[in-house]
Amino acid sequence: MERQRLDKWLWHARLVKARTNAAALVAAGHVRINGVRETSPGRAIKAGDVLTVGLDRSVRVLKVTGFAERRGDAASARALYVDLQGRPE
Repeated sequence: MERQRLDKWLWHARLVKARTNAAALVAAGHVRINGVRETSPGRAIKAGDVLTVGLDRSVRVLKVTGFAERRGDAASARALYVDLQGRPE
């Protein structure tokens, strides 16, 4: 898999609890791809893209390193990205 929908990737990476929440987060303009605000949940992302995600009280800066076919546990979700802020999980 070379690309994946933004909302689906956010859900697989466990940044949100439901895919509908991921779509709402993107539609509200709280996600940037390589520094450009994205409002389309269906936008395809690729490995190497840098996502800036504004969550409730924090901002996460993540580099996409992979994709998943299904939503897995937290350990497999962390394998999908590199946290560029160096935050401990």
